[in-house]
Amino acid sequence: MIIIFIVALILSYLVGAIPFGLLFSRAVGKDVRREGSGNIGATNVNRVLGKKLGVLTLFCDIAKGFFPVYLISVFLPEVPERVFFISLCGLATVVGHMFPVYLRFKGGKGVATALGVFLFFSPFSILVALFVFIAVVVLSGFVSAGSLAVSALIPLLFWYFGVEDSIIVITGVIAGLIWVKHSSNIGRLLRGEEKSWKTGKSA
Repeated sequence: MIIIFIVALILSYLVGAIPFGLLFSRAVGKDVRREGSGNIGATNVNRVLGKKLGVLTLFCDIAKGFFPVYLISVFLPEVPERVFFISLCGLATVVGHMFPVYLRFKGGKGVATALGVFLFFSPFSILVALFVFIAVVVLSGFVSAGSLAVSALIPLLFWYFGVEDSIIVITGVIAGLIWVKHSSNIGRLLRGEEKSWKTGKSA
């Protein structure tokens, strides 16, 4: 069982580490890391390469968070630690996106991949979070503000909807990692230097 656990964790990490944004940008002769914010996530891909590739990147980053935990939940035998183990694999996919071995551990901020993981565990929480995200982004003009707000809210939504405690703990860890990866955005927001999606200019 320990071997299955280790293999599943490694595979989850490796799937999460697939840099779809970079792959799509290279397919059109660009390197998304050298333009815009330099991030490989959907927001920067959308900014640099347009909406179609941005949406495709978003879909793929969500999918690589959702499907590893889904497949593990299907094939993993019933054991006492089953739920916690599945949630750890979800954490591994997010860590893979943030620190991909393929890119010398320099990856994205993990929001879309975390969304895929969270969607598996509590779709209702994600539905509420989606409304909150849209509201924050529309009112503030900053995608990063919406991402930070939602990542902080998700553990509370999981608790409200009765998700198991072990999953809430892992969700809190993921939320903390998202905030750490957004440290530069937080600094720019505090200084009024973050670019708005509405105008493309700083506040």
